[in-house]
Amino acid sequence: MKPRILTLIVLLAMTVFTTYGQSPRLNVVVLGAHPDDADIRAGGTAILLAKAGHRVLFVSVTNGQSGHHLIKPKELAAIRKKEAAEAGKRFGVEYRVLDNFDGELTPSLEVRRQIIGIIREWKADYVIGHRPNDYHPDHRNASILMQDAAYMVIVPNVVPEVPALKKNPVFMYLEDRFQQPQPFRPDLCVDITEVYDQKIYAMSAHESQFFEWLPYTSGQLDQVPTDKQERLKWLAGERKMPMTKDKMDWLVKYYGESKAKEINQAEAFQICEYGRQPSAEELKELLSELNQ
Repeated sequence: MKPRILTLIVLLAMTVFTTYGQSPRLNVVVLGAHPDDADIRAGGTAILLAKAGHRVLFVSVTNGQSGHHLIKPKELAAIRKKEAAEAGKRFGVEYRVLDNFDGELTPSLEVRRQIIGIIREWKADYVIGHRPNDYHPDHRNASILMQDAAYMVIVPNVVPEVPALKKNPVFMYLEDRFQQPQPFRPDLCVDITEVYDQKIYAMSAHESQFFEWLPYTSGQLDQVPTDKQERLKWLAGERKMPMTKDKMDWLVKYYGESKAKEINQAEAFQICEYGRQPSAEELKELLSELNQ
């Protein structure tokens, strides 16, 4: 056999092994209303997914132009887009910021088409976003947009310029604290203890938000350290995810009581009743891969 033909056969065999000898990659889309929303509630999970070889896309449905007390909208939108790009590098994900106005988001057909197109383009297996009950109208409307896309992503005649998905993704909600009309219910909890520091470092790329705007709105602006390392410590304390009883019960059920007690930080997700419904076994397999 000629050396060139032998080389081609070896390369083909290696390709087949790489493609079929490993678990297929998952494609995950996290939809936040603003730059930084996806980071806060799913940043640790995104790091674990990326480290395991999966593709993660963070999407900010608005440009974030309204979130500051000093910087004007046009300048702020440019800053927040730059901050999101840097955060994406630190998380190991792609980060997109759409040019819809912050504070003025509505569940319009135009924006719904944007979301459908993005989910299809990314060939999403999982789509994660806000719940529809939330203090911020942009969060609520981003949730409606995700829900409205949940069926339409498999309908070929809707947004026909982007090929429809053959299989509906699993749609999930990010954790929140709101109780009415229904409190958040954890259907999946991910131990992010080992990557929490990386999550905080990635979040800190959103300087205009975590060290300026959000402390301003909460009356903590005078408490923000100036030293970079002290800022990370301060942010880590401010952004700890609460370990609720529901979350701890879930973690004990999955990990066992002794392991669950060692978990300091976990991100939780609730399965949306729209879209594909994953089996308990599928979620366990996903967790097992992330926890390796």
